[in-house]
Amino acid sequence: MTKDMTRGTPYKLILGFTIPLLAGMIFQQLYNLVDTMIVGQTLGVTALAGVGATGSINFLVLGFCMGICSGFAIPVARSFGAQDEGRLRNYVTNGILICTLFGAVLTISTVIFCRDILVLMGTPADCLEDAYEYIVVIFAGIPATLLYNMLSGYLQALGDSRTPLFFLVFSSVLNVILDLFFILNLHLGIFGASLATVLSQGISGLLCLMWIRLKFPILHLTRADWQVRPDHIRELCSYGIPMGLQYSITAIGSIILQVGVNSLGSSAVAAVTAGGKINNFLACVPNGLGSTMATYCAQNVGAGHYDRLDKGTISASIIGTVYTVFAVVISLAFGTPMARLFVTGTGSDAILSMSQQYLLVNTIFYPALTLVNVYRFAIQGMGFSLFSIFSGLMEMIARMFAGIILVPTLGFTGCSIASPLAWIMADIFLVPAYFHCKKVLMTKAHHIQPAPSERLAGSRSGAELSGHRSFGFLFHHKKKTLQSI
Repeated sequence: MTKDMTRGTPYKLILGFTIPLLAGMIFQQLYNLVDTMIVGQTLGVTALAGVGATGSINFLVLGFCMGICSGFAIPVARSFGAQDEGRLRNYVTNGILICTLFGAVLTISTVIFCRDILVLMGTPADCLEDAYEYIVVIFAGIPATLLYNMLSGYLQALGDSRTPLFFLVFSSVLNVILDLFFILNLHLGIFGASLATVLSQGISGLLCLMWIRLKFPILHLTRADWQVRPDHIRELCSYGIPMGLQYSITAIGSIILQVGVNSLGSSAVAAVTAGGKINNFLACVPNGLGSTMATYCAQNVGAGHYDRLDKGTISASIIGTVYTVFAVVISLAFGTPMARLFVTGTGSDAILSMSQQYLLVNTIFYPALTLVNVYRFAIQGMGFSLFSIFSGLMEMIARMFAGIILVPTLGFTGCSIASPLAWIMADIFLVPAYFHCKKVLMTKAHHIQPAPSERLAGSRSGAELSGHRSFGFLFHHKKKTLQSI
């Protein structure tokens, strides 16, 4: 069930790994779409705006959770590439311990303060209660989010992108059933929609756990594997925390932007919600390519195959750029009909028009989004997670500029161009950063050449070479690094 991405044609490997991963992301977005559609059609525009008003704070918290889980999977992927199973399992156990701690702290703090945050964001009064009722349940379900993302991250680190797909398909169908049952039969309203989402995510996580127990002996943990290793914890945090912060820092810009959108009223919030849900669905391909590149680069760096890095990033970038044409055609032909699935009632025509504008502007700039995902995750897979924070800062600044300057000046058009502007700003940093990181790896490889037998044994492997040692090299030369970029 594992997949070695250190051998074979990069284009075929990336495409073969991305397709199952993409299908899983599509189904994940599908049940998000259905969730929003049912809310909009059965509970009205105000309830739809309430769900949409939580999008940025949702991304702030859950994005951090997904980021740390993705980061924790990178040392696992590198250890797998270096064929060091003992080290791999210890990374897994220490990652579980850290996730448990983060989950407890985040769940308690966000549930307590989420209403205050919504008020500070200027959430429209007519949808404030709906927003709170939705997001408090999502935050209470953070452990379920961490469970699924942690385990699916480990599976993907071992080259298995198909299994998470199967569980997401099941979870998506279950979410739709629970949505309809909770809202239409039990009349639980927004609470029912959020409860269905949390339960579906939790079940996906449990299925991943059962599958690992049945099919992945390499992840069968013994008492010896549960040894707390401060050096491994530091290394896991050096990847996970920057990746989590990258999502959260980006989300801060989204929150500022959301404040600007809120100032335009519930109709604008509903339009961004509808257009954003469709955009998230169509953006699965660029996002899936990013997740693929993290595994691809981590395994190849672990094996010391640095010559395959450029081949992988170029192949993934071409795939994403070609896909943009398809996405734009879909937006032009079906953008408004798809938005109509979410919006009904008085004022729906204006909301549909704004939603179509938002969707079309975003899809046109998918090549920029592809580069963000490919190069950001490639850099992370190479072992330089610190750069995630800098790229997140670029996106944050762009979205803050849009929320503070463009939205008051251009109105809803400012909302529409915010994300493309953020992607372009991130690309300006990430593309040169990737080539610098590769240069650092090649320099270290030239000075420290492990013997083939050592690489197989993991005693002076490519994983060690490109892991905390290259990260430390970067840290101690941070000033020089930033100047060169």
